Amino acid sequence: MLDRRTLLAAALGGVASVALAASAFAQDAEFTLKLHHFLGPKAPAQTKMMEPWIKSISEDSGGRIKIEIYPSMSLGGAPPQLFRQVADGVVDIVWTVNGYTPNLFPREEVFELPTVFNGDIVATNLAMRDMFDAYLSDDFKDVHVLFLHVHAGQALQMTEKAVHHPTDLEGLKLRVPGPTGNAVVEALGATPVTMPVPDLPQALSTNVVDGALIPWEIIPALKLQDVTKYDIEGPDNQRFGTTTFQVTMNKAKWESLPDDLKEVFDRNSGEEWLREVGKVWRDSDNAGIKIAVEAGNEHIVLTAEEMAEFDAALGPVVDRWVEERSAEGIDALALVEAARAAIAKHSSK
Repeated sequence: MLDRRTLLAAALGGVASVALAASAFAQDAEFTLKLHHFLGPKAPAQTKMMEPWIKSISEDSGGRIKIEIYPSMSLGGAPPQLFRQVADGVVDIVWTVNGYTPNLFPREEVFELPTVFNGDIVATNLAMRDMFDAYLSDDFKDVHVLFLHVHAGQALQMTEKAVHHPTDLEGLKLRVPGPTGNAVVEALGATPVTMPVPDLPQALSTNVVDGALIPWEIIPALKLQDVTKYDIEGPDNQRFGTTTFQVTMNKAKWESLPDDLKEVFDRNSGEEWLREVGKVWRDSDNAGIKIAVEAGNEHIVLTAEEMAEFDAALGPVVDRWVEERSAEGIDALALVEAARAAIAKHSSK
């Protein structure tokens, strides 16, 4: 026969069990979302950008939102299929390069153009945010945009040849990330080779390409310091255009969220976050070039006069883009003027 002390302990234990069960239930996510992307789990894009963003959203939602990351295309498909995966609801969220699906984001391309992008990542991120509703939203009708951003800009990473003038690139083959990169490389007299970034190390090591138009943050993730010798940029971090990225959610999934959870995403994807994203990519770019130099690469910073040669050679890229997009019914000249003004408004340069 149980004494009163045993009965009390059992009762308290039962209460504790119920409390623990209730606590565990309260911590169960109301929405579990899958985020798919193309880089590895140790890439700064995941560790420095996506993981902190996901943590903020989880905490701000009180644990009601859980986002699971699937790197390295681990849910299947190839990088160019990411946008279709999120648009069709195969996955809930993607982080991807807009240029991996050419011509789907013609308006967004304006921010990738050389001489429009001035090397200021934060200013460009904020300019895209400013211009989204009036200028860019038609590019993203199939998805809900959480945020857009750029990286530090296209630098040159070369296997064997130092570059100081546009003529140094004539006849070479350069990896490019997408359509605007094609135009840049062609204007410099080289042959563009389009490929997703994970394919780049082998392409460099086997001389499929002589170099790449790519930022430096990716150097440690892909060990590019082992297959290149020269890293080239303009003064004050000026680059030869940039790449735009999207973090987007399936539209039906977004619409299924209650308003208060939509507000959680909005709060954690606004101006303050875009400034942080800019810092993440600048710091990661600086870390990448440091690793390359310590491995024996030469970091070439063009003089103002040398950069002016590149700007002169790349000016027609903007003119050609305006002409081609205008033929599609887009007011491309207005886009260029608005992008330059919006970047200048936020720029620290």
